Amino acid sequence: MSAGACINTISRRSFFAKFFKNTLEKARQRNVEQFGKYSIVEPGIVSPILKVPPYIPKPEYSETGEPAEPPKEPEIKDKNQIECMIHSCLLAKKVLKTIRPDVKANVTTDYLDKKIHELIVNNGAYPSPLNYKGFPKSICTSINNVACHGIPDDRALVDGDILNIDVTVYHNGFHGDCSEMFEVGEVDDEGKRLIQVAEECLMTAIGICKPNEKFCSIGNIIEETAYKHNYNVLPAFGGHGIGAYFHGPPDIYHFENEFEGVMKPGMTFTIEPILTQGGHDVCILDDGWTAVTVDSARTAQIEHTILITDHGADILTRPN
Repeated sequence: MSAGACINTISRRSFFAKFFKNTLEKARQRNVEQFGKYSIVEPGIVSPILKVPPYIPKPEYSETGEPAEPPKEPEIKDKNQIECMIHSCLLAKKVLKTIRPDVKANVTTDYLDKKIHELIVNNGAYPSPLNYKGFPKSICTSINNVACHGIPDDRALVDGDILNIDVTVYHNGFHGDCSEMFEVGEVDDEGKRLIQVAEECLMTAIGICKPNEKFCSIGNIIEETAYKHNYNVLPAFGGHGIGAYFHGPPDIYHFENEFEGVMKPGMTFTIEPILTQGGHDVCILDDGWTAVTVDSARTAQIEHTILITDHGADILTRPN
């Protein structure tokens, strides 16, 4: 689940109404001509919040919605903490792998949320997004022009959708976080290429991670790779440190930067760039979470949690 302050972001109720009322049909036509063929996503009906059984260990925000203060500096984890991180990350990835056959046309994202919620709870874990700062669902589902933090609702998936599912679990006192892109039915070539380049950006960035490497190198190589393929990186959302806390230092920026900080063995953090076919601007909708591209361009995001080791980096959310 992405963290970080919004940059070049518009967040106004009046804009939301005007955007969908006055520009939707023009955007649809432009997308067919410029960005490919796909449906522009509008918010649907969100069902009531799901319950977690009392015997499931829960993070501190499960009732209040307010997370505890994370560490002030990037945490260097010991062997026991790393072992707990490994188990939580593998569970998150297992859930994403299990849900893949259910991602198809006519299935609602609300259904996917309920099924993943059940999978997580049945494994003795808590779905980390649930009530985190008031988020009403157990996963994020971001389709087509929804950049991130999409709230599962009653919209049925349609042929040609590209969908990011972001799963984080709280297990044994630690969070594991990852996301994947899914194709629904027959996706056009532009959509497939966008997903492929997003994965290339992520894996290229992971490939340079090692002790004493600068954190800014991640954003530099991601933006260089994206530009090479004529895509932009959305600067509004970043990766984050993770552990017993959901979001904490270091902040991982996915655009070119010169911010200070270096990687050290024992650090765990997410890398999760969002690539777009269009411009940099996003709009936060009335729900306070859903981020959509202002120009209705599609986006693609893939996320891993990684561990810096003595010699490089391990992908903790790599499937077995």
